[in-house]
Amino acid sequence: MKIAIDFRIFGTKPGGIGRYNQKLLEELIKIDHENEYILLFKEDPELSLPKNFHIQICDCQWYSLKEQFVIPYTLYQINPDLVYFPHFNVPIFYSGKFVVTIHDLIMTKFPSQRATTHSKVFFKLKYWFYNQVIRHAVINAEKIIAVSKFTAKDIKEYFDLNDQENQKIEVVYEGVSSMVASQKEAYNLPEKYFLYVGNAYPHKNLDFLVEAFDDFSKKHPEYKLILVGNKNYFYKRLEKNTKNQNVIIVGHVADDLLASYYKNAKAYVFPSLYEGFGLPPLEAMAHDIPVLSSNSSCLPEILEDSVLYFDPKDKNDLLDKMEEIISQSQLKLELIKSGREHIKKYSWEKMGKNILDIFQNLV
Repeated sequence: MKIAIDFRIFGTKPGGIGRYNQKLLEELIKIDHENEYILLFKEDPELSLPKNFHIQICDCQWYSLKEQFVIPYTLYQINPDLVYFPHFNVPIFYSGKFVVTIHDLIMTKFPSQRATTHSKVFFKLKYWFYNQVIRHAVINAEKIIAVSKFTAKDIKEYFDLNDQENQKIEVVYEGVSSMVASQKEAYNLPEKYFLYVGNAYPHKNLDFLVEAFDDFSKKHPEYKLILVGNKNYFYKRLEKNTKNQNVIIVGHVADDLLASYYKNAKAYVFPSLYEGFGLPPLEAMAHDIPVLSSNSSCLPEILEDSVLYFDPKDKNDLLDKMEEIISQSQLKLELIKSGREHIKKYSWEKMGKNILDIFQNLV
Protein backbone atom coordinates (compact mmCIF):
# COMPACT_ATOMS: atom_id res chain seq x y z
CA MET A 1 0.00 0.00 0.00
CA LYS A 2 1.23 3.49 -0.84
CA ILE A 3 0.53 5.93 2.00
CA ALA A 4 1.11 9.68 1.77
CA ILE A 5 1.47 11.69 4.99
CA ASP A 6 1.41 15.47 5.32
CA PHE A 7 4.41 16.23 7.55
CA ARG A 8 4.78 19.93 6.74
CA ILE A 9 4.34 20.64 10.47
CA PHE A 10 7.30 18.76 11.92
CA GLY A 11 9.67 18.92 14.88
CA THR A 12 9.49 20.65 18.25
CA LYS A 13 9.65 24.28 17.13
CA PRO A 14 6.10 24.49 15.64
CA GLY A 15 4.64 23.09 18.88
CA GLY A 16 2.66 20.03 19.88
CA ILE A 17 1.55 18.91 16.42
CA GLY A 18 5.13 19.05 15.16
CA ARG A 19 6.25 16.81 18.01
CA TYR A 20 3.29 14.46 17.40
CA ASN A 21 4.33 14.10 13.75
CA GLN A 22 7.99 13.62 14.61
CA LYS A 23 7.22 10.83 17.09
CA LEU A 24 4.75 9.16 14.72
CA LEU A 25 7.37 9.01 11.96
CA GLU A 26 9.92 7.55 14.36
CA GLU A 27 7.49 4.76 15.29
CA LEU A 28 6.35 4.01 11.73
CA ILE A 29 9.99 3.63 10.69
CA LYS A 30 10.46 1.05 13.45
CA ILE A 31 7.35 -1.04 12.83
CA ASP A 32 6.43 -0.84 9.14
CA HIS A 33 8.83 -2.27 6.56
CA GLU A 34 6.15 -3.26 4.02
CA ASN A 35 4.07 -0.23 3.06
CA GLU A 36 5.50 2.53 0.90
CA TYR A 37 5.39 6.01 2.43
CA ILE A 38 5.52 9.35 0.64
CA LEU A 39 6.22 12.08 3.20
CA LEU A 40 5.23 15.64 2.33
CA PHE A 41 7.64 18.17 3.82
CA LYS A 42 7.78 21.93 3.34
CA GLU A 43 11.57 21.72 3.04
CA ASP A 44 14.17 18.99 3.18
CA PRO A 45 14.26 17.67 6.79
CA GLU A 46 17.60 15.92 6.16
CA LEU A 47 16.41 12.67 7.67
CA SER A 48 17.95 9.25 7.21
CA LEU A 49 15.07 7.03 6.10
CA PRO A 50 14.57 3.34 5.20
CA LYS A 51 14.06 2.44 1.56
CA ASN A 52 10.24 2.29 1.88
CA PHE A 53 10.08 5.95 3.03
CA HIS A 54 10.45 8.78 0.50
CA ILE A 55 10.36 12.56 0.84
CA GLN A 56 8.30 14.82 -1.42
CA ILE A 57 8.98 18.54 -1.05
CA CYS A 58 5.75 20.52 -1.01
CA ASP A 59 6.67 24.16 -0.50
CA CYS A 60 3.51 25.70 0.86
CA GLN A 61 2.71 27.00 4.34
CA TRP A 62 0.09 25.24 6.44
CA TYR A 63 -3.22 27.12 6.86
CA SER A 64 -2.53 28.99 3.61
CA LEU A 65 -4.68 29.40 0.52
CA LYS A 66 -1.81 27.96 -1.50
CA GLU A 67 -2.03 24.58 0.28
CA GLN A 68 -5.61 24.20 -0.93
CA PHE A 69 -4.29 23.86 -4.48
CA VAL A 70 -0.69 22.63 -4.18
CA ILE A 71 -1.39 19.69 -1.84
CA PRO A 72 -4.22 18.17 -3.96
CA TYR A 73 -2.15 18.60 -7.14
CA THR A 74 0.84 16.91 -5.50
CA LEU A 75 -1.28 14.06 -4.15
CA TYR A 76 -2.95 13.40 -7.49
CA GLN A 77 0.51 13.11 -9.03
CA ILE A 78 1.64 10.69 -6.31
CA ASN A 79 -1.62 8.71 -6.57
CA PRO A 80 -1.50 7.12 -3.08
CA ASP A 81 -3.89 4.44 -1.84
CA LEU A 82 -4.40 6.43 1.36
CA VAL A 83 -3.47 9.87 2.67
CA TYR A 84 -3.00 10.68 6.32
CA PHE A 85 -3.47 14.27 7.46
CA PRO A 86 -2.25 14.56 11.07
CA HIS A 87 -4.11 17.87 11.43
CA PHE A 88 -7.52 19.21 10.41
CA ASN A 89 -6.28 21.22 7.39
CA VAL A 90 -7.30 18.74 4.70
CA PRO A 91 -7.57 20.66 1.39
CA ILE A 92 -11.21 20.96 0.37
CA PHE A 93 -10.27 20.14 -3.23
CA TYR A 94 -8.86 16.76 -2.26
CA SER A 95 -11.41 13.99 -2.74
CA GLY A 96 -9.24 10.89 -2.35
CA LYS A 97 -9.25 8.39 0.50
CA PHE A 98 -7.88 9.89 3.71
CA VAL A 99 -7.58 9.63 7.49
CA VAL A 100 -7.41 12.76 9.65
CA THR A 101 -6.41 13.47 13.24
CA ILE A 102 -8.40 16.16 15.00
CA HIS A 103 -6.37 17.34 17.99
CA ASP A 104 -8.91 19.84 19.28
CA LEU A 105 -11.61 22.32 18.30
CA ILE A 106 -9.89 25.37 19.75
CA MET A 107 -11.03 27.75 17.02
CA THR A 108 -14.63 26.69 17.54
CA LYS A 109 -14.34 27.19 21.29
CA PHE A 110 -12.27 30.40 21.18
CA PRO A 111 -13.22 32.21 17.94
CA SER A 112 -11.74 35.45 19.21
CA GLN A 113 -10.02 38.07 17.10
CA ARG A 114 -7.59 38.35 20.01
CA ALA A 115 -6.12 35.06 18.75
CA THR A 116 -5.06 36.57 15.42
CA THR A 117 -2.85 39.40 14.20
CA HIS A 118 -5.17 40.24 11.30
CA SER A 119 -8.02 42.70 10.82
CA LYS A 120 -11.62 42.00 11.84
CA VAL A 121 -12.72 41.40 8.23
CA PHE A 122 -9.81 39.05 7.54
CA PHE A 123 -10.46 37.21 10.80
CA LYS A 124 -14.11 36.60 9.91
CA LEU A 125 -13.11 35.34 6.46
CA LYS A 126 -10.45 33.11 7.98
CA TYR A 127 -12.91 31.73 10.56
CA TRP A 128 -15.50 30.98 7.87
CA PHE A 129 -12.86 29.18 5.79
CA TYR A 130 -11.63 27.24 8.83
CA ASN A 131 -15.16 25.92 9.35
CA GLN A 132 -15.41 24.80 5.71
CA VAL A 133 -12.05 23.03 5.89
CA ILE A 134 -12.61 21.19 9.16
CA ARG A 135 -16.16 20.21 8.20
CA HIS A 136 -14.85 18.79 4.92
CA ALA A 137 -12.23 16.83 6.88
CA VAL A 138 -14.73 15.38 9.36
CA ILE A 139 -17.48 14.53 6.89
CA ASN A 140 -15.26 13.02 4.17
CA ALA A 141 -12.62 11.16 6.20
CA GLU A 142 -12.58 7.38 6.17
CA LYS A 143 -11.48 7.54 9.79
CA ILE A 144 -11.13 10.36 12.31
CA ILE A 145 -8.49 9.98 15.00
CA ALA A 146 -9.30 11.92 18.19
CA VAL A 147 -6.51 12.32 20.73
CA SER A 148 -8.85 12.04 23.74
CA LYS A 149 -12.40 11.02 24.63
CA PHE A 150 -13.03 14.69 25.36
CA THR A 151 -12.06 15.64 21.79
CA ALA A 152 -14.14 12.79 20.35
CA LYS A 153 -17.17 14.10 22.27
CA ASP A 154 -16.47 17.65 21.06
CA ILE A 155 -16.37 16.46 17.44
CA LYS A 156 -19.62 14.50 17.76
CA GLU A 157 -21.47 17.40 19.36
CA TYR A 158 -20.13 20.26 17.25
CA PHE A 159 -20.73 18.54 13.91
CA ASP A 160 -23.94 16.86 15.10
CA LEU A 161 -22.80 13.49 13.77
CA ASN A 162 -25.22 10.60 13.45
CA ASP A 163 -24.53 7.11 14.80
CA GLN A 164 -22.93 5.90 11.58
CA GLU A 165 -20.67 8.96 11.35
CA ASN A 166 -19.71 8.59 15.01
CA GLN A 167 -18.31 5.15 14.25
CA LYS A 168 -15.60 6.78 12.12
CA ILE A 169 -14.02 8.28 15.25
CA GLU A 170 -11.32 6.36 17.08
CA VAL A 171 -9.56 7.63 20.18
CA VAL A 172 -5.78 7.18 20.02
CA TYR A 173 -3.88 8.78 22.88
CA GLU A 174 -0.55 10.48 22.30
CA GLY A 175 2.63 9.26 23.96
CA VAL A 176 5.25 10.76 26.21
CA SER A 177 8.99 10.17 26.31
CA SER A 178 9.86 8.76 29.71
CA MET A 179 13.61 9.35 29.39
CA VAL A 180 15.67 12.20 27.99
CA ALA A 181 18.89 11.10 26.33
CA SER A 182 20.85 14.34 26.71
CA GLN A 183 22.22 15.46 30.06
CA LYS A 184 23.22 18.88 28.74
CA GLU A 185 22.75 21.59 31.36
CA ALA A 186 21.32 25.05 30.77
CA TYR A 187 23.38 27.87 32.28
CA ASN A 188 22.19 30.63 34.60
CA LEU A 189 18.94 29.00 35.65
CA PRO A 190 17.59 30.52 38.87
CA GLU A 191 17.60 28.41 42.01
CA LYS A 192 13.84 28.58 42.52
CA TYR A 193 11.38 28.81 39.66
CA PHE A 194 8.05 27.62 38.29
CA LEU A 195 8.03 26.52 34.66
CA TYR A 196 5.63 26.70 31.73
CA VAL A 197 6.50 25.17 28.34
CA GLY A 198 4.21 25.76 25.37
CA ASN A 199 2.81 28.46 23.13
CA ALA A 200 1.18 31.70 24.23
CA TYR A 201 -2.11 31.59 22.33
CA PRO A 202 -4.95 33.21 24.30
CA HIS A 203 -6.56 29.90 25.33
CA LYS A 204 -3.29 28.97 27.07
CA ASN A 205 -4.27 31.56 29.68
CA LEU A 206 -0.77 32.94 30.30
CA ASP A 207 -2.07 36.41 31.17
CA PHE A 208 -3.87 34.77 34.09
CA LEU A 209 -0.71 32.89 35.10
CA VAL A 210 1.46 36.02 35.01
CA GLU A 211 -1.13 38.01 36.95
CA ALA A 212 -1.28 35.33 39.65
CA PHE A 213 2.50 35.14 39.76
CA ASP A 214 2.69 38.92 40.28
CA ASP A 215 0.86 38.41 43.57
CA PHE A 216 2.95 35.35 44.42
CA SER A 217 6.17 37.36 43.84
CA LYS A 218 5.20 39.95 46.44
CA LYS A 219 5.35 37.26 49.12
CA HIS A 220 8.10 35.14 47.54
CA PRO A 221 10.46 37.46 45.63
CA GLU A 222 13.09 34.69 45.45
CA TYR A 223 10.94 32.73 42.96
CA LYS A 224 10.93 33.19 39.19
CA LEU A 225 8.46 32.12 36.52
CA ILE A 226 10.12 30.83 33.34
CA LEU A 227 8.04 30.67 30.16
CA VAL A 228 9.47 28.58 27.32
CA GLY A 229 8.04 28.75 23.81
CA ASN A 230 8.65 30.05 20.31
CA LYS A 231 8.60 33.86 20.53
CA ASN A 232 5.81 34.62 18.12
CA TYR A 233 3.44 37.59 18.17
CA PHE A 234 1.59 36.34 21.26
CA TYR A 235 4.71 35.85 23.38
CA LYS A 236 6.02 39.23 22.28
CA ARG A 237 2.72 40.82 23.27
CA LEU A 238 2.87 39.10 26.66
CA GLU A 239 6.49 40.21 27.13
CA LYS A 240 5.58 43.80 26.31
CA ASN A 241 2.73 43.81 28.84
CA THR A 242 4.66 42.08 31.63
CA LYS A 243 6.40 44.41 34.10
CA ASN A 244 7.45 41.79 36.66
CA GLN A 245 11.21 41.20 36.42
CA ASN A 246 10.73 37.75 37.96
CA VAL A 247 8.88 36.58 34.83
CA ILE A 248 11.44 35.31 32.32
CA ILE A 249 10.40 34.60 28.71
CA VAL A 250 13.23 32.65 27.12
CA GLY A 251 11.80 31.73 23.70
CA HIS A 252 12.29 28.38 21.98
CA VAL A 253 14.63 25.95 23.76
CA ALA A 254 16.09 22.90 21.98
CA ASP A 255 15.27 19.49 23.44
CA ASP A 256 18.80 18.85 24.70
CA LEU A 257 18.56 21.96 26.90
CA LEU A 258 14.85 21.73 27.66
CA ALA A 259 15.43 18.71 29.88
CA SER A 260 17.52 20.91 32.15
CA TYR A 261 14.74 23.51 32.44
CA TYR A 262 12.29 20.79 33.42
CA LYS A 263 14.30 18.87 35.97
CA ASN A 264 15.49 21.95 37.88
CA ALA A 265 12.03 23.52 38.24
CA LYS A 266 10.15 23.47 41.53
CA ALA A 267 6.93 22.71 39.64
CA TYR A 268 5.35 22.89 36.21
CA VAL A 269 2.24 25.08 35.86
CA PHE A 270 -0.36 24.50 33.13
CA PRO A 271 -3.14 27.14 33.23
CA SER A 272 -4.80 26.26 29.90
CA LEU A 273 -8.51 26.87 29.39
CA TYR A 274 -8.82 24.25 26.67
CA GLU A 275 -6.75 21.29 25.45
CA GLY A 276 -7.36 18.36 23.15
CA PHE A 277 -4.80 16.18 24.93
CA GLY A 278 -2.35 18.16 27.07
CA LEU A 279 1.14 16.75 26.43
CA PRO A 280 3.35 19.27 28.33
CA PRO A 281 2.21 18.23 31.85
CA LEU A 282 3.02 14.62 30.98
CA GLU A 283 6.47 15.65 29.75
CA ALA A 284 6.98 17.46 33.05
CA MET A 285 6.11 14.25 34.94
CA ALA A 286 8.68 12.42 32.81
CA HIS A 287 11.29 14.78 34.25
CA ASP A 288 10.24 14.09 37.85
CA ILE A 289 8.72 17.45 38.73
CA PRO A 290 5.28 18.01 40.27
CA VAL A 291 2.52 19.49 38.11
CA LEU A 292 -0.08 22.14 38.90
CA SER A 293 -2.78 21.90 36.24
CA SER A 294 -5.96 23.59 35.20
CA ASN A 295 -9.02 21.40 35.73
CA SER A 296 -10.49 22.30 32.33
CA SER A 297 -11.42 20.35 29.18
CA CYS A 298 -9.61 17.00 28.71
CA LEU A 299 -7.05 17.48 31.47
CA PRO A 300 -8.78 15.46 34.24
CA GLU A 301 -9.20 12.63 31.70
CA ILE A 302 -5.54 12.65 30.66
CA LEU A 303 -3.82 13.54 33.94
CA GLU A 304 -6.22 11.79 36.34
CA ASP A 305 -5.08 12.09 39.99
CA SER A 306 -1.38 12.63 39.27
CA VAL A 307 -1.44 16.44 39.52
CA LEU A 308 -2.65 19.23 41.77
CA TYR A 309 -5.63 20.88 40.06
CA PHE A 310 -6.76 24.51 40.17
CA ASP A 311 -9.56 26.54 38.63
CA PRO A 312 -8.00 28.41 35.65
CA LYS A 313 -10.28 31.37 36.27
CA ASP A 314 -9.66 31.65 40.01
CA LYS A 315 -6.38 33.39 40.80
CA ASN A 316 -6.63 32.68 44.52
CA ASP A 317 -7.04 28.97 43.86
CA LEU A 318 -3.82 28.91 41.85
CA LEU A 319 -2.01 30.94 44.51
CA ASP A 320 -3.12 28.48 47.19
CA LYS A 321 -1.80 25.54 45.13
CA MET A 322 1.53 27.28 44.53
CA GLU A 323 1.86 27.82 48.27
CA GLU A 324 1.09 24.16 48.92
CA ILE A 325 3.68 22.91 46.47
CA ILE A 326 6.53 24.99 47.96
CA SER A 327 5.62 24.36 51.59
CA GLN A 328 4.57 20.69 51.66
CA SER A 329 7.55 18.53 50.75
CA GLN A 330 5.60 15.30 51.23
CA LEU A 331 2.91 16.43 48.79
CA LYS A 332 5.60 17.25 46.24
CA LEU A 333 7.17 13.80 46.60
CA GLU A 334 3.77 12.09 46.27
CA LEU A 335 3.01 14.00 43.06
CA ILE A 336 6.39 13.12 41.58
CA LYS A 337 5.87 9.44 42.41
CA SER A 338 2.31 9.46 41.06
CA GLY A 339 3.40 11.21 37.86
CA ARG A 340 6.22 8.74 37.29
CA GLU A 341 3.71 5.88 37.36
CA HIS A 342 1.04 7.72 35.40
CA ILE A 343 3.13 8.41 32.30
CA LYS A 344 3.52 4.66 31.75
CA LYS A 345 -0.05 4.76 30.41
CA TYR A 346 1.05 6.81 27.40
CA SER A 347 3.40 5.46 24.77
CA TRP A 348 4.46 6.76 21.35
CA GLU A 349 5.02 3.13 20.39
CA LYS A 350 1.41 2.25 21.23
CA MET A 351 0.18 5.32 19.36
CA GLY A 352 2.19 4.38 16.26
CA LYS A 353 0.86 0.81 16.27
CA ASN A 354 -2.74 1.98 16.71
CA ILE A 355 -2.47 4.43 13.81
CA LEU A 356 -0.82 1.82 11.58
CA ASP A 357 -3.67 -0.61 12.41
CA ILE A 358 -6.13 2.03 11.24
CA PHE A 359 -4.25 2.39 7.96
CA GLN A 360 -4.08 -1.40 7.45
CA ASN A 361 -7.79 -1.88 8.14
CA LEU A 362 -8.71 0.56 5.37
CA VAL A 363 -7.03 -1.46 2.61
